[in-house]
Amino acid sequence: MIKLNKEELQLASKINQLKDEAGSHSPSIFTLVKKIPELNVKVDACFLSNPYATDLFLSYLKEELVNTNKLRDVLEFYPSQNNVISELLAKNLCINKENIFIGNGAIEVIQAVLHNFVSKKIIVNIPTFSSYYEFVKKDTEVVYYQLKKENNYSLIPEDYVEFVKKEKPDSVVIINPNNPDGQYIKYKNLRYILNELKDIKNIIIDESFIHFAFENNDYDLISATELVKEYNNVIVIKSMSKDFGIAGIRAGYGVMNKYKVASLLENGYLWNSSGLSEYFFRLYTRQDFLEEYEKVRVKYILETQAFFKELSAINHIKVYPGLANFVLIELPEGTTSSDFVSKMLIKYGVYTRTCSDKIGLKGEYIRLASRTKEENTVIIKALNDIFVNE
Repeated sequence: MIKLNKEELQLASKINQLKDEAGSHSPSIFTLVKKIPELNVKVDACFLSNPYATDLFLSYLKEELVNTNKLRDVLEFYPSQNNVISELLAKNLCINKENIFIGNGAIEVIQAVLHNFVSKKIIVNIPTFSSYYEFVKKDTEVVYYQLKKENNYSLIPEDYVEFVKKEKPDSVVIINPNNPDGQYIKYKNLRYILNELKDIKNIIIDESFIHFAFENNDYDLISATELVKEYNNVIVIKSMSKDFGIAGIRAGYGVMNKYKVASLLENGYLWNSSGLSEYFFRLYTRQDFLEEYEKVRVKYILETQAFFKELSAINHIKVYPGLANFVLIELPEGTTSSDFVSKMLIKYGVYTRTCSDKIGLKGEYIRLASRTKEENTVIIKALNDIFVNE
């Protein structure tokens, strides 16, 4: 059992207050440091991104914009419209530009889809990313499909299909890999689900963490994007924040039926990218950048999986297996997730994510992100210490 001393309790109260103010999301590092200057944050294991990809993006940004004084142009002048950036991505994604919708981060795509295409009933798997049940319209019924603890919160395709057919929704959401547990649905199982649910109006597949998943020893990327060509009801949503480590520039996209894209563009989503996000999307279409990115993607996957193996060897905690860049950890009996998060942050400078606000979890859980190899070493040392000495 983790206990906080008097000084830690005072700081923990402030941390918990900031978490309450942030709602179903976590306060940023910037907010924590500003509001609680006593904290010395060494590792942000709450935010989910590939730090090596951030380094790569910054190297291009410095060389091509900063050193050449072209950054002013990116900041001063208007970026291209949505359809122009879609055309840039079309070749890279092997999808017609009419099927691509660019968003100010994936969250804007999520809101646009939920508010424009989801009507009477939507099925959301729990536990999962809260926006899919928080941002629906008030008159939309949300039905939860409970992922079972005894199955490590993984989705069983046959059971899921049976549940959906019984409920008869107009829309369903599948996050793959899922957040916060990292469970991955294999491509063949995803196709099985789509074949069985052809009558569903909208099948939303959020693959914001797909770059961390793999099914072979070459770590090949397996995206559902191509399935939009085959299944007219599929909507693929993709955040670029996690795999490319660029949450601050707000870049995301959706791939869907061209009539859905046209409908969104006719309803105000015309100029919703920043100059920096356009610069990133242009990088994303370049072979030189993608070749370098692939190296850091695989490097990060290898280090992440090694990190998860080390975590699994720590006594007193249960680490749920997954194929994302984070793991779901169940804490020992008598330890609350809020106390754990506070102790890790105050004593060790490691910021982790409480899952106390995640519906569908039974027990006390935290979510822990993989960072650089050096930062992961700091995390492992802190966890070993906290469960030996506390």
